[in-house]
Amino acid sequence: MAHAVRIDAHVHFWRYRASEYGWIDDSMAVLRRDFLPEDAARDMRAAGIDACVAVQVRQTLEETRWLLTLAGEHSFIAGVVGWVDLRAADLDAQLDALTAHPKLVGIRHIVQAERDDFLLGDAIRRGVARLARHGLTYDILVYARQLPAAIDFAAALPDQRLVLDHLGKPDIRAGAFDGWRRDLDRLAALPNVCAKLSGLVTEADWRHWTVEDLHRYINAALDSFGPERLMIGSDWPVCTVAGGYRDVLDVVRTAIAGRPPAEGDAVLGGTAQRFWNLSDVSSAERSV
Repeated sequence: MAHAVRIDAHVHFWRYRASEYGWIDDSMAVLRRDFLPEDAARDMRAAGIDACVAVQVRQTLEETRWLLTLAGEHSFIAGVVGWVDLRAADLDAQLDALTAHPKLVGIRHIVQAERDDFLLGDAIRRGVARLARHGLTYDILVYARQLPAAIDFAAALPDQRLVLDHLGKPDIRAGAFDGWRRDLDRLAALPNVCAKLSGLVTEADWRHWTVEDLHRYINAALDSFGPERLMIGSDWPVCTVAGGYRDVLDVVRTAIAGRPPAEGDAVLGGTAQRFWNLSDVSSAERSV
């Protein structure tokens, strides 16, 4: 019997150039090299992952086009969340050109690098409101302190499919929880929002995190969103500063191990497949 599809909802690729990846500081020196689909495929295969969604890192159309080229060359890259200037006057024309490639599934802006009130702006909201007509989703990348603005943003766009990256980046290293949990509950109350169980190891102490540390946050997300609106993501290769690919995925797998199989299947691939309409993905991709 074929197993349910397994999708890593958050993977990055890059050809490293220091001038373009200034955020990779000395503490993340292991990331100062190329990370390409061939590298990811080995880790995915060993971890039983069938497909992935590639997510932008650089805010350039050049990178988005490159990711789409990679997706065209590698069937296990099921979709691309790219970047476009959502405040551009010719936004629709840019989206028309990009969506000519069937694997563009969403758009992301690195809001964590913006002012905390960025998502309250009219221009960004108008831009994101245009995505639905192009069949695209939007990834919300914010720090926990920016969640109140993200809640207001999501409530103002009820017809737009949204997904919260990295659970809103709670400060796990400092043990911050209660305020983050209240904001997560408020965001989860909006039915147009899903969330990724990703990026948590890098918000914890990179060398001393424990599974129990991270399960506290994952369990809160399960309570808030339910498994049908959560998706597993590795945040590879960024996650490798704090743990191996399989170890990072196993944090989520162990958190849901006691749940009914249908709930586990949702978190491990079903939610991502539905959210991005990844109809062509099947467990056969494991052979890549």
